[in-house]
Amino acid sequence: MNIAIVGAIEQGLLFAVMVLGVFLTFRILNFPDLTVDGSFAMGGAIAATLIVDGMNPFLATALAMAGGAIAGVFTGVLTTKGKINGLLAGILTMIALYSINLRIMGKKSNIPLLREETLYTKAQAVSIFDFQIYGVSVASSIVFLIMVLIVKLMLDWFLHTDLGLDIRATGDNDRMIRSFGANTDTTTIIGLALSNALVAASGALVAQYQGFADVGMGIGMIVIGLASVIIGEVLFGTKSIMRLTLAVILGSIVYRLVIAFALRQGFLASDMKLITAIIVIIALILPNIMKGVWKIGRTVKGG
Repeated sequence: MNIAIVGAIEQGLLFAVMVLGVFLTFRILNFPDLTVDGSFAMGGAIAATLIVDGMNPFLATALAMAGGAIAGVFTGVLTTKGKINGLLAGILTMIALYSINLRIMGKKSNIPLLREETLYTKAQAVSIFDFQIYGVSVASSIVFLIMVLIVKLMLDWFLHTDLGLDIRATGDNDRMIRSFGANTDTTTIIGLALSNALVAASGALVAQYQGFADVGMGIGMIVIGLASVIIGEVLFGTKSIMRLTLAVILGSIVYRLVIAFALRQGFLASDMKLITAIIVIIALILPNIMKGVWKIGRTVKGG
């Protein structure tokens, strides 16, 4: 295990928090939320700005989550109360957040964190996990893994509460759940708030991990999130909520490992969007190909 693989796993774990947020809207709530690109950058902007100002990184990350939740509420209000198409509501919020994020960052497009105390530096300093594999420290990887598993278990628990079941029912059949007296506007807004809180938390964590926050760091996050969700579902199954959340986390890690492998084969960083698109296409068509092969095999066997 070399440093590139460890780095890919660490990134996969950090981005997995964002992927869980995307999973919540696209798979559970059945809502095409494009707010993600803006709320991810917002999380990084809030956390970086507050850390530079001397705030504890734990509190800065919590406030970043609150900012993401507010962005999600705004999108939810636009689509439920303003009757704006969900896709368009997300786009409008994403566009507005670009200017808001610049304001948060003091009209600077980049805030460095290399000399600041962050959650990443704290994770590296946790001596209880300070051991190496093939000469590479995996202390921070273990801390990130524990953190992501806690988020996963909390999301699993929430989705089995009455409110969580209402959100799941809203995504499955909003007319049916309304007939039982549930307020689907409220469940939609809460679902979007929770999703974007997770996305913003991931943005804050990634900014601290890479040592800077950039106003454009959220570009393409929705595609990366969807790619990870699809990869996880295809490779690890969708039989239950607990298995689904684990699958999307593993999908995020697999996605980062594929990207790391592509870079080692000579691809440029500018090729990553193309590689992501190819990964998504393969993940989408592979199940259909496998079904076709399975049917042909059964036909041949039956003949």
